Amino acid sequence: MRSEIPREGLRFFSNPKMPPERRRRVRQDRKTQVRPDRRAGAQWGGPPRKAASSCQQKSLAWPRAAPAAISVEAEEENRLRLRNRLMLEEDKPAAERCLEELVFGDVEDDEDALLRRLRVPLVQVQEDSDDSEVEKEAKDNFLPQKKPVWLDEEDEDEEMVDMMNNRFRKDMMKNASENQLSKDELQKRLKEEFQHAMGGVPAWAEANKWKTPSDDESEEEEDDLLQRTGNFISTSTSLPKGILKMKNCQHANAERPTTARISSVQFHPRAQVVMVAGLDNAVSLFQVDGKTNPKIQSIYLEKFPIFKACFSANGEEVLATSTHSKILYVYDMLAGKLIPVHQVRGLKEKIVRSFEISPDGSFLLINGVAGYLHLLSMKTKELIGSMKINGRIAASTFSSDSKKVYASSGDGEVYVWDVNSRKCLNRFVDEGSLYGLSIATSRNGQYVACGSNCGVVNIYNQDSCLQETNPKPIKAIMNLVTGVTSLTFNPTTEILAIASANMKEAVRLVHLPSFTVFSNFPVVKKKNISLIHTMDFSPRSGYFALGNEKGKALMYRSSWATGKTHPEILRDFPECVIIYR
Repeated sequence: MRSEIPREGLRFFSNPKMPPERRRRVRQDRKTQVRPDRRAGAQWGGPPRKAASSCQQKSLAWPRAAPAAISVEAEEENRLRLRNRLMLEEDKPAAERCLEELVFGDVEDDEDALLRRLRVPLVQVQEDSDDSEVEKEAKDNFLPQKKPVWLDEEDEDEEMVDMMNNRFRKDMMKNASENQLSKDELQKRLKEEFQHAMGGVPAWAEANKWKTPSDDESEEEEDDLLQRTGNFISTSTSLPKGILKMKNCQHANAERPTTARISSVQFHPRAQVVMVAGLDNAVSLFQVDGKTNPKIQSIYLEKFPIFKACFSANGEEVLATSTHSKILYVYDMLAGKLIPVHQVRGLKEKIVRSFEISPDGSFLLINGVAGYLHLLSMKTKELIGSMKINGRIAASTFSSDSKKVYASSGDGEVYVWDVNSRKCLNRFVDEGSLYGLSIATSRNGQYVACGSNCGVVNIYNQDSCLQETNPKPIKAIMNLVTGVTSLTFNPTTEILAIASANMKEAVRLVHLPSFTVFSNFPVVKKKNISLIHTMDFSPRSGYFALGNEKGKALMYRSSWATGKTHPEILRDFPECVIIYR
């Protein structure tokens, strides 16, 4: 007999003889807790009707109950999925939830929307593939800028940097009020110092350097260049202006230090030797290597503080005069003998100090008192003749061909004499000069430089000095403010060195023919040059030497002169190295 309890309230165990489709429907109903009526035509709460056969139940009751059961099942499944999602999101940190919203968007109720969003980038990638490379670069450059997630309030406050307690920063102060600078201002100041030292922005520091279509051609040329051998490097025929490539070397007299003033420093005309002489009564010879500069020999002259020492034109002799003696010492370097010249017949000078040697090695010119110039034979040391100017002689020099003598007077006038006839060829006033101090001529016979007591150096053309009574200077160099005591042209007539012994660091190198001063020499921050009394260039301008009052013979190495590297020092001298004993 059948029970009166409705079948919807009963729990059935799975029957192994039940068809598979019916067993699947039973499991789904249990999962969603929905139990549809298994009797055909049964109503909720109504009286049970007579059950039909199993085949009739499958064919009649199930098709009518399936749509409602599926919809109820889907709603219940979405509800459970949402509940589980909310439970999982409760355990997630806020940063992770924010990141998911940025990546996947707010698609809590619609997973199809998420799937549509994930399909969009694939379509955009296919569309972007048709764009040109230029458009892609433009899109990359204009990416939307996102706001920072977190800001530090301390970053907005400008941190000040102390400029007084740091010796490197102290040199960058433009005035006394800049005791402190912000980091941004200090960075700008450092950039300005670097660009000033480099003469502008280097090529490697330039920004926005895009590759052009011609770069492919240049790469092909480079590949072709690497497949061939030969000399592809050529040096410039002229010295560029602005920045001078120089390197600080070991002092020339480092192996014989002294505290007495250096009065003369000169490079040997044919050997790798530099001579240093000073008020310590000694003439020293050093071999030039730029690293240690080993000492070759020292000649000590008792009670003879040296006023000037100079090599002969052939480099076989050294002549030296004192500050308070009329004796002229001649040192024969090949024989190793010291020959004093006590008296020159016809020369009535009580003190012999300043002198010049002609470039061809034939004459010796001694500057006397009362405006006299005495011309001697370099070979015999005998007097040939004398020349007289008005006033006192401040300085004198030979022309490059040794046929003329230029003399600067204490009245600001310049005299030009003929050596053979000893007659005055021309006389003119140095423009703006009240008192002459120095004079020099270039090796190529083109320029004459005159230094005055007001710090001005006038550069003349030699032809105008011979032909015009009132020549105009080509250029007036006004980079010194004290009297110009030293003038020296380099052998290639590309540099004019000017210096004053009355002010520290007062030395400048003038570029020719632009007549501009090299901005990177001297390095004022180091302040190791002090007062300069003498200077000279090596035979091919590879070295530049300075003598100061502290007893140091400073030496600098230049790489522009010969287009070679530092180890190739021997090529800077025209002949082989002579070692003297």
